[in-house]
Amino acid sequence: MGKKPQLNAITAAWLSIVLNFILFIFKYWAGLVTNSVAILVDAWHTLSDSATSAIVVIGIKWSSIPADSDHPFGHGRAELISSIIIGVMLGLISINFFIESVQQLQSRQVVTYGLIAKLAIITSIVVKEIMAQYSFYVSKKTNSDSLKADGWHHRSDALSSVLVLVGILLGGRWWWIDGALGILISIMLAYATFEILRDATHKFLGEKPDKETILKLNRISEEAFSRELHLHHTHLHVYGDHKEITFHIKLPPDMTLEKAHDIATLLEIKILKEMEMHATIHMEPLKQTKEKK
Repeated sequence: MGKKPQLNAITAAWLSIVLNFILFIFKYWAGLVTNSVAILVDAWHTLSDSATSAIVVIGIKWSSIPADSDHPFGHGRAELISSIIIGVMLGLISINFFIESVQQLQSRQVVTYGLIAKLAIITSIVVKEIMAQYSFYVSKKTNSDSLKADGWHHRSDALSSVLVLVGILLGGRWWWIDGALGILISIMLAYATFEILRDATHKFLGEKPDKETILKLNRISEEAFSRELHLHHTHLHVYGDHKEITFHIKLPPDMTLEKAHDIATLLEIKILKEMEMHATIHMEPLKQTKEKK
């Protein structure tokens, strides 16, 4: 992540921390005035978003630390750790929502809300969805997984506020509406958790290069050399913005080591320039190894 994208991601995370704290104070006050447990719980949910945004800041800062002797590929995967932490927190929130919704259905509890409660909840929905959209936008620009996860956390808070608002509007007609919607939203949050953890763990474990990457490698090699290099055994290792790619090429067995080295070096330079990947190339004699498709 470059310096400017990193600053954009950190700015988005700090904005989240400040706005969430302000919303927490407003919603908590509204919950005390109206004696609403639902709004008080929703307020603490908002405060938890400040905590996850702080994790995002730490993750981005940590991942930007340059490579050293102990970490030759940098610290880019630190942001994946942040994504996993946020995903786990989001999963716990979804479980808590599910339990509370079931308990609410069992108790048939109906809460009477006032004007202050309505203003607090509507404000929360609008602000949190704007924050979610902004986090998603910046995460795409900066390729930040943790900021994307934080965006889902914002949306989870907006959804929980929608739940409370629906309870305000329809609770007097159908006592079960809060509980039913709570179960539905908890399932949605659980799915968001699954997506966040799936993406982060896939990158941790390593992913197979996609077809577009393979096509680019073959195109670069075809443009640079008159002979076919038979690229195969391709592995991609991602460490944040730092990417390492390794693969094998086949060269004539009578070619000198110096010539083979020149070809591999030139290919590595072109890949770094055009694909922003650091390549490590293993050379094989063409006639001694069966070609792989």
